[in-house]
Amino acid sequence: MVYRVQYMGKEDLRQVNEIDREAFPNQWPPPDYRRELHNPLARLLVVCDDRHRAETPAKDAPHQEVSGLMARLKRWWRQYRFFGDRASESDGQFIIGFASIWVMADESHITNIAVRKGYQRQGIGELLLISIINLSAELKADIITLEVRVSNLPAQRLYQKYDFVQVGLRHGYYTDNREDALLMSTGNITSAPFQTQFQQLKRAYARKYGEQVKSLSNIAARESAA
Repeated sequence: MVYRVQYMGKEDLRQVNEIDREAFPNQWPPPDYRRELHNPLARLLVVCDDRHRAETPAKDAPHQEVSGLMARLKRWWRQYRFFGDRASESDGQFIIGFASIWVMADESHITNIAVRKGYQRQGIGELLLISIINLSAELKADIITLEVRVSNLPAQRLYQKYDFVQVGLRHGYYTDNREDALLMSTGNITSAPFQTQFQQLKRAYARKYGEQVKSLSNIAARESAA
């Protein structure tokens, strides 16, 4: 697989909202990811499948000369654009999942992880969780917390695999059906025992899903230097 994890941009909002509605059809009110992009506490990530291109709305066919000019302009833009770290939606990048966290003092709180239905059970959620742990450590968080539905046993098993344990229960937390949520938390993610286990899990993930995963690398350092 050839998957790339990067920060979410405003050009990703249409696809992110599409995935959110597919994954959480009964959640109300829906998250405002455009606002979250400007929230200084928030960090939002997307996973892109570099083998596929996003579909764009069909348009009336232009005159041949205009079409040729636009093609040349697009080639020029791709060749000389300054922002080479991420593709724009005009390049057709296809988003298959996203995650969002809030970082407050020494705590990183996962607010959402969602994957397109056609890509579920392929390790994408785990890739996002690995990226969240990497990023949280780079941002100097000590622990990571989250809420998960009491009925969502597959998600709970994934979190437990990465050393999350239940630390509380939020009664009637979900607005669609008043379902309870488990509050889960890691221990200190910078501690030697956690990092030893985490590095083992990352190696196991790479062996299972292949090495062609372009994940976050020192993204927090690049952000602080910007």
